[in-house]
Amino acid sequence: MGKMAKMFSFFFVTITLAMNRESWALESCLQEQVRLRAQVRVLEARVKQQQVKIAQLLHEKEIQLLDKGEDNSIVDLGGKRQYADCSEIFNDGYKSSGFYKIKPLQSPAEFPVYCDMSDGGGWTVIQRRSDGSENFNRGWDDYENGFGNFVQKDGEYWLGNKNLHLLTTQGDYTLKIDLADFEKDNRYAQYKSFKVGDQKSSYELNIGEYSGTAGDSLAVKFDPQVQWWGSHQRMKFSTWDRDNDNYEGNCAQEEGSGWWFNRCHSANLNGRYYQGSYRAKTDNGVVWHTWHGWWYSLKSVVMKIRPNEFIPNIV
Repeated sequence: MGKMAKMFSFFFVTITLAMNRESWALESCLQEQVRLRAQVRVLEARVKQQQVKIAQLLHEKEIQLLDKGEDNSIVDLGGKRQYADCSEIFNDGYKSSGFYKIKPLQSPAEFPVYCDMSDGGGWTVIQRRSDGSENFNRGWDDYENGFGNFVQKDGEYWLGNKNLHLLTTQGDYTLKIDLADFEKDNRYAQYKSFKVGDQKSSYELNIGEYSGTAGDSLAVKFDPQVQWWGSHQRMKFSTWDRDNDNYEGNCAQEEGSGWWFNRCHSANLNGRYYQGSYRAKTDNGVVWHTWHGWWYSLKSVVMKIRPNEFIPNIV
């Protein structure tokens, strides 16, 4: 019986050790699975963070769409000189519309703009709407630095409030706004002494005398009842994340764009792109109310500037 007991005890210990090893191995396997799954989650989180970062960088760098493969869209002036605006380029003999690089007097660097050399020539395009391809519901930084398509002839873009200030602080400029509707009609509005303030003033808008065929939707001097709440004269620039308007709410948030809002607007050329007449909770289309009212969104807009006393060099 003693031998039997010893053998039974031996087998019992052996089986117990084997089971313990299997249990330990199983537990180790489960722990390894948990560890690997945790690593996978960490890696997935990092990938998502990188994707978000890449998207943000692409978003922020839209103004730099002119990479090496697309740089041919910039008219090469051969480094002849630096130009403060498109009027200087025109008067230096370049009569074709297209993208050129300019450097306003106080600008630290050159930047691309579209020069409209038609309509008397020398116009620097500061904003364009053409097809709704660009998102204009942007924050303060985007509107400050500029965004959009600086490659295609009809690409939509905003030149940037910093650049608008640098351009308009170097002299007296005329703003001309070319407007078109979906019925193939065209109008324009023109303002003398267009000026955009600096960052401290929140890029305040100042405009002078109006002329044109579209009506005065920026200053609205002809209608005091609309002027007190709809005029954009001396208004600070507002975006959804920087509310500088005179409205108890947030005009930029309600209208889905950055603009010189009052309470809220009689013109909003950065509004949402609709196909003509539209319905929405607010009048948030591409609006010029003195032409088509608040509930019609225009087909195309070009905002362009040129020195007040521009004299074209015809030679």
